[in-house]
Amino acid sequence: MTRRAFLGFLVALAFTRPLVARATDWDALSAEDRELLAPLADRWNEIPQERRERLLRGAERWRSMSPEARERAQARLSRWRELPPERRERIRERFRRLRDASPEERARIRRRYEWFRDLPPERRQELRERWEKLTPEQREQLRQRRGRRPRPPPSGSPPDPR
Repeated sequence: MTRRAFLGFLVALAFTRPLVARATDWDALSAEDRELLAPLADRWNEIPQERRERLLRGAERWRSMSPEARERAQARLSRWRELPPERRERIRERFRRLRDASPEERARIRRRYEWFRDLPPERRQELRERWEKLTPEQREQLRQRRGRRPRPPPSGSPPDPR
């Protein structure tokens, strides 16, 4: 790349960066976006840029959903809000672990989930009840027998002395 082309690139970059930042200011949003994001209007410009962009992508997804899909999403959100905070945190932690797992580990988890989902409801309930009756140590032993990584201790717990 020539020096002149490189300088042109830098100038273009310098001018587009502020435009991108301004594009998500509340006043620059479309009427549709402002309507969807109205609960955030009073603090929108204080929200970090990255989060504003995620919210705008979410608003776009929402607009592209069918009415039935919107209803399902609202029902899931209502169920989520009804969960106790510690249950929501456990779910977030499981999501983080799944997201950070290797592709092989994710595939293994998906296969196990599909196996479980395909069981008759009575058998699933039986397995759930057996799992609930296990002590944390027994659960960990079962995980290790199945070849899974040991689960990290919950936050705030003392480290395992092993």
